[in-house]
Amino acid sequence: MPADPSAHRPLPSGRHSRLEDALALLVGVCLVSLGLAMFRDAGLLAGGAAGIALLLERTTGLAFGTGFFLLNLPFYWLAARRMGAAFTLKTFAAVALLSAASELQPRVLRFALLEPAYAALAGGVVLGAGFLVLFRHRASLGGLGVLALWLQERWGWRAGRFQMAVDACIFGAAFAVADARQVLYSVAGAVVLNLIIAINHRPGRYIAP
Repeated sequence: MPADPSAHRPLPSGRHSRLEDALALLVGVCLVSLGLAMFRDAGLLAGGAAGIALLLERTTGLAFGTGFFLLNLPFYWLAARRMGAAFTLKTFAAVALLSAASELQPRVLRFALLEPAYAALAGGVVLGAGFLVLFRHRASLGGLGVLALWLQERWGWRAGRFQMAVDACIFGAAFAVADARQVLYSVAGAVVLNLIIAINHRPGRYIAP
């Protein structure tokens, strides 16, 4: 039976297919989960909702995946209202995937040696790459990322710069519950992450409709 020719018609310029979006979610979440695994193994913290979830894990014992999923629930209303149903669904899927991956990953991934300085640099790079993949397919990992993307699209604020300012507040609070050296390395990792986003993710660039 001959193939349906309509299946091979090119999509409108710049528009991603559903398959491309699905693969991007998997790739983006995989990269982010790897970066977070490096941070957690080295005793580092992250910014945004992930950073808050890591702090809760340290102070209350609440599993990171559970805390991260719950922290993102209030932001779906903003995502649905301001960013659209497609963005909200993709973001919900990415958050759910990351929450599950963060709980399963320790069973298949362990670092025999991971210096905090290297974890901050390499982990920040991997996290930045993961977020870029998600952002370019109009998805995020919820939380402050939703707010940052909305502010960028609505007012032109750089998503990376906004998140860097919020992260500074989170890391300031982290000094009360974590070792100062670990917090400083965590700040370095967050700077790397947000510089990658600020440089590469700008309004009108690389984002498919």
